[in-house]
This record gives sequence, structure tokens and C-alpha cells, in this order.
Amino acid sequence: MNTPLRLGIAGLGTVGVGVIRIVRAQAALLAARTGREIVISAVSARNRDKDRGVNLGRYAWEDDPVALARRDDVDVVVELMGGSDGPAKATTEAALDTGKDVVTANKAMLAMHGQALAERAEAAGRMIRFEAAVAGGIPVVKTLSEGLAGNAVSRVMGVMNGTCNYILTRMEAEGLGYNALFEEAARLGYLEADPRLDVGGIDAGHKLALLAAVAFGTQVHFDAVELEGIDRVALEDIRHAADMGYRIKLLGVAQMTARGLEQRTAPCLVPAASALGQLEGGTNMVVLEGDAVGQIVIRGAGAGEGPTASAVMGDICDIARGTRGTVFGQPATTLAQAKPARSALPAPYYLRMLLADRPGALAKIATILGEAGISINRMRQYRHDDDTAPVLIVTHRTTPAALETALAAIAPLDVLASEPVALRIEDV
Repeated sequence: MNTPLRLGIAGLGTVGVGVIRIVRAQAALLAARTGREIVISAVSARNRDKDRGVNLGRYAWEDDPVALARRDDVDVVVELMGGSDGPAKATTEAALDTGKDVVTANKAMLAMHGQALAERAEAAGRMIRFEAAVAGGIPVVKTLSEGLAGNAVSRVMGVMNGTCNYILTRMEAEGLGYNALFEEAARLGYLEADPRLDVGGIDAGHKLALLAAVAFGTQVHFDAVELEGIDRVALEDIRHAADMGYRIKLLGVAQMTARGLEQRTAPCLVPAASALGQLEGGTNMVVLEGDAVGQIVIRGAGAGEGPTASAVMGDICDIARGTRGTVFGQPATTLAQAKPARSALPAPYYLRMLLADRPGALAKIATILGEAGISINRMRQYRHDDDTAPVLIVTHRTTPAALETALAAIAPLDVLASEPVALRIEDV
């Protein structure tokens, strides 16, 4: 049997501990499947004395993760600290510069510095593997870069943040508002330290930018992702969508168009009977569309110790087998700089407005929509007990630009009692 593959694990949170448990519990299985033993040489974390539920006494300890990356008895650095810069980036660079491969779950770092790190790794003949950075335990990076390598991918779409999906599905199931479910998610530990990363669509945007790079052969460009979170989705939107046969999901969508690469995260209505519409709780789902394969759907746990550690171990096993490759599916120097494009493809939209309950209010809205070239597919006014009337409008297919024009004209109207909510109805 070959010499052992020696790991240095930087970051001993939930995922780091999960990797240690898999290495210990599945040692014989890992050796049988990769042809060599996989062992842990050293670990690093901020707090040496914290009880993590696993015995770390058999491993060398480094207070400084960069020092861990430079150790002679480490072949692969497993970076699980998180953060787009700081220790995570310094540790990754030190590992590559000292001839080591890197396995990471750090979507923020790769979303911000992926191109530079990929070029650095490939120039040194090393690899960065990041399956665990996108959609937890779902092997979507491997699917895109290997299984669908013969396809021209037309669209990548999915629910890539389990926290948002948990909040939205709980709102529907329990009849609770966004604020109550946000607080529940925080108590359960589902939210990032900065909750905006989750509910603001940023976490999903990081993941989408990485998948777009692999799918379309482009440089990672997170700054070009249009970001919208779920904080403006109200319980009445959930209920109205259900009445019409839809559910609301925070979707990440990337597609290459003649104008350039569209990348966006936003709450959208999807058919309740669709695979995405049936997704519950913290589960993730990614839909991939290729010219040869058509549409495929992958679903699974998007976070947590076991699923994320499983994805990390999948990458480690590939390295143990001697599988080599590029970071984003093709040499980093050949990745194109895609022209960013704002979403422009037509779609129907859901509009919710609170109007003053007086004659002509709805006519003013309909006139403005018509002047913007937007036709109404269906309209519903709900019962009310005060001097305002909730109105729901579903448009025929229209462009985002036309909708923006109409909403800008509607905004100053004296018949509008609150800011309109507009959600795209996505074709899935």
C-alpha cells in the first residue's frame, strides 16, 4: 500500500470535528476505496482548551494555522475556518506555496479570491478542492466538472441556502411571520454570525458564483451577482402564492445569454408541484440544464456536520487516489472574463400592493402597467376591514426593465399605502 496521506485540519468547528470522526470511524473503508491510509497529523483552532467531543491528544497542535500549513508532516491542508480573508486565505496560500493540496469548505474566500488562488495552485502543480463549499453534502461541483463535462450548460438554478428555505417553509406550515421565524432560526443556530449572509442572499450568491465559474468556464465574479434576500417576504405572500399553486423559494440562478452572464439570488415563486416547490426545511436542491443531458436535479442536506464533512472527505479521497485536476474544471488561465449582465429575460411576476380603498385606485395601477407594456394575467382583491385594500396582480411575461419602469411610476401615487412587493415567477 502507498504511504499514508497526511492531513492538517485548520478549524475545529462542527465540520472539522465531523472530518475527524469520519477519518477515525471509516479508516478501513477509506483505505480500501483509495488504496492508501488517510491519517491526521496536526490540527489548529483558536481555542486549544475547548471541549469538542473528540480526543485531539494524538495530533500535533498548532496555534497558528499558517504554521500548520507549512509542516513537513502534512500533505493536504483542510481549511475549515471560514472568512474571505485573514487566516483562511493566508493558510491556503502558505499550503500552496509549500507544495500542498488544499481542501476547503470556504465559499466566501473562493468567491472573492477564487481566480487568483486557482492560478496560484495550478502554477504550483497543486489543487484546491471545494465540494463542501457549495450545497453541503450534494456533489454538485463534481457533477458539473466531471459528470457533465461533455455538456454545454445553459442554466444553473437552485435553493442553495438551507436557512432561508427553513424560514420560508416554516412560515407556510406554522402561519408565523418572518420576524418570528428569523428569531427561531437564530435560537437553533441556523444563522451565520452575520445573519445578512443567510437572509440577505449573500451566502447563496457566493455559492452561485462558484457554480457559474465551473458551469460556464468563466472567472469567479461574485460582485456581479444581483443579490436580494427574503426579508421583504411577508406571510401574506406565502399564502397568496399557495392559493395560486406556487411556493416561494430563495433561488440562485445563473445563465449565459447573448448579453453576458446573468447571476442573481432572489425570492421567486415556483410551481408547488415542481421539485423545487416540494423542497422542505433546510434541504438544498440544485437544478442543472445541459444541451445533451437535459435537466437533472440533485437534492440533499445543505449543511451540518455529517453532510459537509462527507463532501470534504470526498475531495480528500480523490486526492488520496491520485486524481488530479484543475480548480474550476479547466485551466484557470483559460477561464473567460464574462461580461456581467443584469437579468433581462421575460417572466411573469407576482405583485402585491396595498391601495387606498377609493374609486379609481386600481385603475391608476392598471393604466401604468399598460403604459409600461405589462399585461395583467389575473388580479385578486382580498377582503379588508379598514380604509386600505390588499390587491394581488399576476402579470403575463414581461421584462425586469419594464417592471422597474412601472414600479417607479407607481411609487409616488397617492393611492399607494405601502411599498409594492414584486416577485418573479420562475420557469422550472
